Amino acid sequence: MPAPGAVEGEMELRSRRVLAGLERAPHRSLFKAMGYTDEELSRPLVAVVGSANEIIPGHIHLDHVVEAVKAGIRSAGGTPVEISTIGVDDGIAMGHFGMRYSLPSREVIADSVEIVLEAHAFDAAVLVPNCDKITPGMLMAAARVNIPTVVVTGGPMLAGRYRGEALDLSTVFEAVGAVQAGRMDAEELRVIEDLACPTCGSCSGMFTANSMNVLAEAVGMALPGNGTIPAVYAERLRLAKQAGVAVMRLLERGIRPRDILTEAAFTNALTVDMAVGCSTNTLLHLTAIAHEAGVELDLRAVNSISERTPRLAAIRPVGPHHLEDFHEAGGVPGLMKQLLEAGLIDPEPMTVLGKPLGEVLSGAKVKDPRVIRPLSDPYEPSGGLTVLFGNLAPEGAVVKSGAVAPSMRRFTGRARVFDSEDAAVAAIASGRIQPGDAVIIRYEGPKGGPGMPEMLAPTSMIAGRGLGESVALLTDGRFSGATRGACVGHISPEAAEGGPIALVQEGDLVTVDIPAREVRLEVGEEELRRRREAWRPPPPRVERGYLGRYARHVTSAARGAVLEAR
Repeated sequence: MPAPGAVEGEMELRSRRVLAGLERAPHRSLFKAMGYTDEELSRPLVAVVGSANEIIPGHIHLDHVVEAVKAGIRSAGGTPVEISTIGVDDGIAMGHFGMRYSLPSREVIADSVEIVLEAHAFDAAVLVPNCDKITPGMLMAAARVNIPTVVVTGGPMLAGRYRGEALDLSTVFEAVGAVQAGRMDAEELRVIEDLACPTCGSCSGMFTANSMNVLAEAVGMALPGNGTIPAVYAERLRLAKQAGVAVMRLLERGIRPRDILTEAAFTNALTVDMAVGCSTNTLLHLTAIAHEAGVELDLRAVNSISERTPRLAAIRPVGPHHLEDFHEAGGVPGLMKQLLEAGLIDPEPMTVLGKPLGEVLSGAKVKDPRVIRPLSDPYEPSGGLTVLFGNLAPEGAVVKSGAVAPSMRRFTGRARVFDSEDAAVAAIASGRIQPGDAVIIRYEGPKGGPGMPEMLAPTSMIAGRGLGESVALLTDGRFSGATRGACVGHISPEAAEGGPIALVQEGDLVTVDIPAREVRLEVGEEELRRRREAWRPPPPRVERGYLGRYARHVTSAARGAVLEAR
């Protein structure tokens, strides 16, 4: 089997650096200590990098997925080698100091996968993640190392059921706000708590985890069905076996991630992002993955893609459907086939099947037009995300516009300013936030947080207290994919870098104008200049350990919050 990039007829593989020749007898001896045979060591070595653990429901079953991948690799003539890496559960980390580690963990995951693949000269890899930072972190590593790679994720959990209604994790967060507002009792909250997350898998709405799993498929790095096959279906294990076979075919043909992760592929992924209504975090992660692939994503281009792409699905939190509904309706292939037929998708980019996208989609179809609507009857005429610019966000901000009530798409409110998420949560819980307020949460960006924590608690409390259509929330931090409402995040430059959000004062008027793609502070330039001259950066919240190093090296959210040497 030719190695990637080898001259036809050559049999050299990267792993021969480790295993071939007299001088590698000690290396082979170490493999034999683990039970590997000479026959196994003569085959291509394929890393199966999983993140199974007992702290993330989306990962609790990944050992079974990894075993299926290994079976597929063996059946196609390779030798699988299982490796593991870390993961952070955003839901469990949410609302306390631990959330500051979530986004930074993406860089650790990318680095750890790079390290293990390069240190042991693997020939190819199958990556088995499932949740928010783990999937993009592994994709970043795939682009960086650039050996034949397939991603197969663990799949979404099923939705819960209560009184005939579907439930998910965001239901629980919003129920907490409802109890605080006296709109629900604690006993009913306990029932919802028990029923909302009934199986393993990534949380069942189009939150960040499932958004990234869908986009891994859309960008060509995962097999059809990856984004939507439920975690508990046997079909997920069959997909994992197919992924093991597919990576051997990529190795045989020398197809690598950067052959797949082209500018056209990222445009396709953004188009699917808009048509589905994915999490705002996808812009952070796609930008970071593109950076590793040598592709520059311009945030202003996102709006042009959004303007031409109708939203064809309404999956929680922007609509009534869940991932199992999307899967049964035709999933990502069905949706992309409609976009392709409308000329909105480029059929040329390569995929991990070793075929161009158009060929992969040839047999796809929509099976339920109530879930995946035709272009003639979309949920919205434009996409689910909008990037806003203006004097409050010169480098951009993002809003999940598909989850904003029509009455809030143009909003001017009175600024209620908080220098931390905790202070804002306390104000919301005490009833101090009223209709017409624009809640400003700052110093929570990549540098200032540090770590740009997600803010599902304040957004869910606002919704749970019945303020979702009368209060806006603006932050240099970010939101969970489960967030809905007029929530503007990723405001750049962030407050800790002296961005305009640092200059907002209590009572200022703030305007969010989604149709105009604008977010602005209604304060004159002379007054802003005066405030800017008086502003002084606060001391860092964290100076030691990983977060301290991260804060010193992380870039703007507008650049994907990637690390750079400073």
